[in-house]
Amino acid sequence: MLKWLGGSKVDHPMADIRQAREIIADLPATDASKALDEIIYWLDSLNRTEGFELDRRFENIDLLDAAAKNHQRKLSQDYLAMPRQQKFRENKLWNGVFGFWKQLGDAYLTCIAQYEGGAGGAHGRKSLPVIVARGLRALTLQLKWTLLRYGLAEPRIWSELAHLYQVAEAAGFADHVIAVYPGAHGQSSARQEFLKALMLSASSTDGLTPAGQEIAERAVAHFSGSFRLEKNAVAGCHYYFDLAAARPPARLIKGAGPAATLRYFGAGAGLAQLKQLLAVVTESGGIPKDVNLGGAYGKEAVIGVLSHLAQYWADHPPARSAQRRKIATRITVVPGLSEIFETLDPAHSNALDFSHEKAAESWIVENVSDGGYGAIIPAAQSDWIKVGALIGAQTETSIYWEIGLIRRVASDDYQQRRVGIQILSKAAIPIRLVHPAAVSSPDREPEPAILLSTAPDSAGEVGVLMRAGIYNPRDSLEMIVHNKTYLLMPSKMVEGGEDFDWAKFKVMQRAGA
Repeated sequence: MLKWLGGSKVDHPMADIRQAREIIADLPATDASKALDEIIYWLDSLNRTEGFELDRRFENIDLLDAAAKNHQRKLSQDYLAMPRQQKFRENKLWNGVFGFWKQLGDAYLTCIAQYEGGAGGAHGRKSLPVIVARGLRALTLQLKWTLLRYGLAEPRIWSELAHLYQVAEAAGFADHVIAVYPGAHGQSSARQEFLKALMLSASSTDGLTPAGQEIAERAVAHFSGSFRLEKNAVAGCHYYFDLAAARPPARLIKGAGPAATLRYFGAGAGLAQLKQLLAVVTESGGIPKDVNLGGAYGKEAVIGVLSHLAQYWADHPPARSAQRRKIATRITVVPGLSEIFETLDPAHSNALDFSHEKAAESWIVENVSDGGYGAIIPAAQSDWIKVGALIGAQTETSIYWEIGLIRRVASDDYQQRRVGIQILSKAAIPIRLVHPAAVSSPDREPEPAILLSTAPDSAGEVGVLMRAGIYNPRDSLEMIVHNKTYLLMPSKMVEGGEDFDWAKFKVMQRAGA
């Protein structure tokens, strides 16, 4: 334990305000990772040191909190911008940002413990609403970063959120709007900060990509002033949270009885405001200046997330599109388009190329529907897993490879990860694509691709999976399959991922082929 106790005076470098400010001034200005590591160290040392009066402790925490702002923002942006990040780099960034929010949350909770122990004083009582609101925000951001990894929030996050909100209710300032932080977007209340965590949890972000989760968290924050929180189950409050249980919020079911520790909540007027924003973005393609989504995102990405939120904030959440049947079997899975190309061997009827078996994983399928699978994935593997990832899958009883997309990732109480998989094709057919302008070129190199349709649909179209960047709505392509050549006329892009384009084409056999 780092206590630095020396008589009646706290023996800590930050006990002197001038030295504390020198510590902040000496932080690396151009190395965000190192600067945040040092801030985490000083927060940890403060949290472990007794003897600070509440106002001095809060003053030091405030200095470190402000100093970390730009550094944690930079690392957060780096994390979200990394395509298929290497595990070491991803771990370093995640641990840095999550570690900061954890230590900051602990720091504000330490202040609350001092206040409850009778060390408040006049200054401490005045700062209490800010301390509570900041603590709630730090816990919400711990929740956000847990969800970015499709993890299960620690029970302590829920119990600490509940405790802080109960402090605000008991002191009578839960609804008071205060300057939680200086500057734009700094006005909030304990109730509003509490609702951000509850509504983020209720928004089913396990069905969104990491970038989509960032948009969702910012949207939750933007509309949080219009969310509703009540002590009784009333219209518009479709979820509840038990302040006495270290568990996440749950959807309200009929017959749930009232209890003193239950709080009921929902989107309230925020749902109508969300739908209005969705209409504006759909019509204009632009984001209003007063809406901060944390970055520049494409129109389709924003529309997709806002539509997702509108569904889960509504009176009735979306139901499954297909009935799921319990099953127990295994599937072999390979990750990403490059590995799928390597695995599909046209000379061996789509059988596995065992020279690439090292990339394959074995997953347990627990349910199946007409549209896909629900599977349990190995805890020690699959670091690449996230919503939107492309996979090749082969069941134990089939010689064919299927193509799928991961649509949902979640963790359970046993630290097992479960995924929902949408199947795009039951039989992947390897093909080659050539741009017609390159046909006469002696050194043309056909691009590998995957035909997702065994025959054109009623519109005369087929689905094709190809490397990202190949699809162009203005360019036709030649498809070579089974020694025959077909002309593909672009119809539409269905979906794009980090390493793939999934598109529809009208197909016709070329003359003389």
